[in-house]
Amino acid sequence: MPELPDVVVYVESLDRMCAGEVLEDIRISGPSLLRSVDPPIAEARGKKLLSFRRLGKRIVFVLEDDLFLVLHLMIAGRLRWKKPGTKLSRKMGLAAFDTAKGSVVLTEASTKKRANLHLVRGEEAVAMHDPGGLEVLECDLAAFTERITSRNHTLKRALTDPTLLSGIGNAYSDEILHRARMSPIKLTQKLSDEELERLYHGIRETLVDWTERLRADVGDGFPDKVTAFREGMAVHGRHKEPCPDCGSLVQRIAHADNETNYCAKCQTGGRLLADRALSRLLKKDWPRSLEELETRMTREH
Repeated sequence: MPELPDVVVYVESLDRMCAGEVLEDIRISGPSLLRSVDPPIAEARGKKLLSFRRLGKRIVFVLEDDLFLVLHLMIAGRLRWKKPGTKLSRKMGLAAFDTAKGSVVLTEASTKKRANLHLVRGEEAVAMHDPGGLEVLECDLAAFTERITSRNHTLKRALTDPTLLSGIGNAYSDEILHRARMSPIKLTQKLSDEELERLYHGIRETLVDWTERLRADVGDGFPDKVTAFREGMAVHGRHKEPCPDCGSLVQRIAHADNETNYCAKCQTGGRLLADRALSRLLKKDWPRSLEELETRMTREH
């Protein structure tokens, strides 16, 4: 799912290429994409695109006459910049937002079409789509501490809860926790003042760093390689690859469709966190530490 750095770069690119242009047409082929009926989508056609902005992980198209398109890309939704009037792909094409300069094409590379679009009128209606997460790049340490400790969740869950913090998902939460040298299963209400400050700065540094990297990659173009697995990430998507800081193999906790990647040496004091599926299967044979795992691997090879 595109997260804060990805969405920021999308918004900046859309603003650069489309702000001031007339939205000549909206072509929707995905039957489940449009989730609103009032105002009707036809009202957006012919309106000037004034600007674009981020709302959590959503992209807001600001139109004249107090109209707003609120787009949530969900997991597999992506935007492409194409020539005006580009035909939509039958398999992945969901919609096209046409201007005289080009078409912003929405695709979704998944059999489950989850991306959604709403046309709303007025700022109050836009605010209803805000999950309420705190913008960590815009708050001080005290506000962050109050929010993150308001519920007693694991750090992984807290970071990815859109009602707690804004714009962070599975990928960047792994990178944040690695940078902050913290276990993904540590509870938020058990954090010391030093840990809270380390987490606060870890979030800010990770999000700013990756936003700047993606911005530099895109340049004056349009982001066409938005992915959760990026070269240069420390742990996310790097299961069994060496940690760039200590060289230990990156570990994984798999749960449903998500996984958490972490470095046991850097983040958990060498302790392996139980993977639910494997730990049930192996039971007492589940290694308790990185040292025990490495010893087993040496014996097997």
